[in-house]
Amino acid sequence: MRWFRRFTDAREDAVVPPLPLPPADDPADSAEQLLAGVAGLERLVNRSAGRLPAAAVANARRITDVLRAVVGQAQTRPLDVYATMSVRGTVEDYLPTTIRTYLAVDARLLDTPRGAGHTPTQSLMMQLDALLQSATATLHATQNQDADALMTQGNFLRTRFSGSDLDL
Repeated sequence: MRWFRRFTDAREDAVVPPLPLPPADDPADSAEQLLAGVAGLERLVNRSAGRLPAAAVANARRITDVLRAVVGQAQTRPLDVYATMSVRGTVEDYLPTTIRTYLAVDARLLDTPRGAGHTPTQSLMMQLDALLQSATATLHATQNQDADALMTQGNFLRTRFSGSDLDL
């Protein structure tokens, strides 16, 4: 019995500090910071253009264009957390990691099929296509959110300022 008590006493004495909460307005999530990240990503693509296939450069630039459009939606309303996370993830991790990983492959192996039957170049193109689809879906979601907000405002105004069914 004392053995169990020893563990419960230890737990009661331990003080666990609370996790710090992120600031409400994280400057890393501001439109300016997101756009700066997109610009940095464009510089990475441009610097790497000589070692990437032309189609990969074009797709990577399409991705950055779509990300820039997503952030541009913040001019009318703040981006929701999902759009912000998607842009930050793509800018800070997904696209740079994809490009850097491809550039790390020995040039002699770029067109040699690997375990899954795809060459590293084919794999790069598939990854860029997936990132472009994700960025485009995020853009559509932010645009639809704006359209939904407009419809909600219209419904509110119609209800607020139209005559009531109870009026005689």
